[in-house]
Amino acid sequence: VQLQASGGGLVQTGGSLRLSCVASGFRSDNYAIGWFRQAPGKEREGVSCFSSDGTIDQLASAKGRFTSSRDNARSTVYLQIDSLKPEDTAVYYCTTDLRTACTLRASAYSYWGQGTLVTVSS
Repeated sequence: VQLQASGGGLVQTGGSLRLSCVASGFRSDNYAIGWFRQAPGKEREGVSCFSSDGTIDQLASAKGRFTSSRDNARSTVYLQIDSLKPEDTAVYYCTTDLRTACTLRASAYSYWGQGTLVTVSS
């Protein structure tokens, strides 16, 4: 099971980014894929999760600015982040535990990608 996150970068406040998570070694469309972020000095926080049936679970503060989507043909899950704020600065990770349902608890996940850094300048 491997997950490769990409798409991070340095953007100004108000900008947008689309993060990608490419899955390999398993049928990603059969399982939930989660997005988490970890800011310096803070705990890892669940942002969004895309379940196998298309249900999306999101952090309350992420609703309206974060959009998850999935391309099963490419084994890829995307996280679109709009109206970026400095407090969105973090390393963003994608993850799975080979379960179909979503959770935003980091402790529930076993497989993590290497993360992609998002830096939002003010």
